[in-house]
Amino acid sequence: MRKLLFISFVLSLSAAAVHGEDGAYIGVNIGTAMSSVPAPTQITTLLRSQNIRHVRLYDADPAMLAALSNTGIRVIVSVPNEQLLAIGNSNATAANWVARNVAAHFPAVNITAIAVGSEVLSAQPSAAPLLMPAMRYLQNALVAAALDRYIKVSTPHSSSIILDSFPPSQAFFNRSLDGVLVPMLRFLQSTGSPLMLNVYPYYDYMRSNGVIPLDYALFRPLPPNKEAVDANTLLHYTNVFDAVVDAAYFAMAYLNVTNVPVMVTETGWPHKGDSSSEPDATSDNADTYNSNLIRHVMNSTGTPKHPGVAVPTYVYELYDEDTRPGSTSEKYWGLFDMNGVPAYTLHLTGSGVLLANDTTNQTYCVAREGADPKMLQAALDWACGPGKVDCSVLMQGQPCYDPDTVDAHATYAFNAYYHGMGMGSGTCYFSGVAVVTTTDPSHGSCVYAGKNGTSLMNGTSLAPSSNSTEGGSGAHRAFGDVSSLVRIVSTALLFSVVLLLL
Repeated sequence: MRKLLFISFVLSLSAAAVHGEDGAYIGVNIGTAMSSVPAPTQITTLLRSQNIRHVRLYDADPAMLAALSNTGIRVIVSVPNEQLLAIGNSNATAANWVARNVAAHFPAVNITAIAVGSEVLSAQPSAAPLLMPAMRYLQNALVAAALDRYIKVSTPHSSSIILDSFPPSQAFFNRSLDGVLVPMLRFLQSTGSPLMLNVYPYYDYMRSNGVIPLDYALFRPLPPNKEAVDANTLLHYTNVFDAVVDAAYFAMAYLNVTNVPVMVTETGWPHKGDSSSEPDATSDNADTYNSNLIRHVMNSTGTPKHPGVAVPTYVYELYDEDTRPGSTSEKYWGLFDMNGVPAYTLHLTGSGVLLANDTTNQTYCVAREGADPKMLQAALDWACGPGKVDCSVLMQGQPCYDPDTVDAHATYAFNAYYHGMGMGSGTCYFSGVAVVTTTDPSHGSCVYAGKNGTSLMNGTSLAPSSNSTEGGSGAHRAFGDVSSLVRIVSTALLFSVVLLLL
């Protein structure tokens, strides 16, 4: 029994290492309504190149989960609406769903939540009575599998369930939904789960018939006399996003629930639409909204009601979905097209490594923070050797010698290789120790490739685009990123201790 308890303890340590915790973060939704869906390994390669560490899937596709294994990327899996009937009517079916779609993949896949359905109360109200039973059954299954510490259960709602959302202090949920919402909020409260909310300022703006200014929807700076003021609280609102999130907090408080956090599971802006009926679905507006959104969330700005309190947010969506029905704009919410080419350029200069999808000379390849020094040195040696980077400026007395650290020298070499290879997909990877950023690492007289169009290569490299200091392009798929490798090694060492004690 003691040995079994120790093995259980080791497993819990391994799971805890994978799960981790976050404050402010941006994730993306991954839809698959495409005429040509990228292979799961292509998707994970794109996620890594953009340093996207959180994703929401609309199902629990086993091939996608396999591709996400050992990447460290945190994953929300989903129960599609059409499966609610079976799960909401059977504890055993829910247990089987968790066993097949969660327990079979965790902790190799860092699953953090189960999203039960999508906008069920507004899109499929006939299934509303099944929502709470399904959530409870899934929670029971997680408890039985000892996974409830790591994985939360919630359900994404449309913000339309909030009535009178401005001023936020007067907001309340549609009272006809109390029979479902009241026990659901108690459930979220008792399990430490978030209220998942889909927030679309684009639709709020479109439906307002000019009442909501475009600048207010897009996070553009407003003069004080243009800010919306809640007369009851005197809180000033400079954008629709914050107002809707605070409306959710006030609506929960109206039902005496004050300690359930809000997670925005969908938000975004379409970059193309019908020119006559959707004139504001443009690349410029999509860039403005998503760039401002990302900065707003990542700065832990919070909302006027809860300043400094992080609002985890998932951008809708990673790819354009060309087979989605409806208006023209429905097909064009993606940050990338099906081939992984940016649909438009996000202007996030200076914001770091997240979603650096700029394919002009405004992105740079740098050493990943916390990367293993030995792996960095090996990658640096490869770049300055077979990678054909001109590393003479790293010699003592040369402009880029200082700071004389492996991180700084590797960053120079990685970036020169990245730009020398035309910033192609996979050219900023180096077995997981490199990452793309929008922050220019140039300093003093040390000018990095990409600044003013410079490129610092000794001829044309013949290296594969998915470069690897391990000697093959498949190495990173086998091991994941550096942190994942460390976790694997740590887990292996722990199991070695177990075997010695048996």
